[in-house]
Amino acid sequence: MKSKKFLSATIIASGLLLASCSNAEEEPAEEGTPGKPLEEEGSHEEMDHSSSGEVPGTLEEAEDPRYPVDSEATILTDHMPGMDGAIATITGAYDTTAYEVSYTPTTGGDPVENHKWVVHEELEDPGEAPLEQGDEAVMNATHMEGMEGATATVDSAEQTTVYMISYVDTETGDPVENHKWVTEAELEAAE
Repeated sequence: MKSKKFLSATIIASGLLLASCSNAEEEPAEEGTPGKPLEEEGSHEEMDHSSSGEVPGTLEEAEDPRYPVDSEATILTDHMPGMDGAIATITGAYDTTAYEVSYTPTTGGDPVENHKWVVHEELEDPGEAPLEQGDEAVMNATHMEGMEGATATVDSAEQTTVYMISYVDTETGDPVENHKWVTEAELEAAE
């Protein structure tokens, strides 16, 4: 009877020892942002989409925009998570040509495809607007890290009113100030 108790105690102790050893010897988790998968690191989701609100000096203010400065509109686009459905406060409205572009960041990393939007006035010596699909131009835009100085290939061009907006991210609750840019078609009157 004594040996059975000793054997049971030994088995239990061994099991506990093995359990604690296996936890201590597990591979460390790959580092990333808590709550975000590692593969999302470096993506648009990780960037601060606020800006100083500065715009190129040649960018013309819209004379009669559908959404005047200080008005509110609902965002209908998802350039990044937390944007679609947010209520935007209009902080600027400008008539220009907006381009959807693809480029390789000057900081390295994967090419960025179909980035919305870069305006004509953010291109270095672009010539007359609009540029055509496939045209290339160097960007002076600073919306994202690695954008300034990168060569953009035009995917599409749209003559429109673009808006600089401030809103609260619907996923994180963080404020985004002076985000550049959304087009008139990407907004609707707030209810």
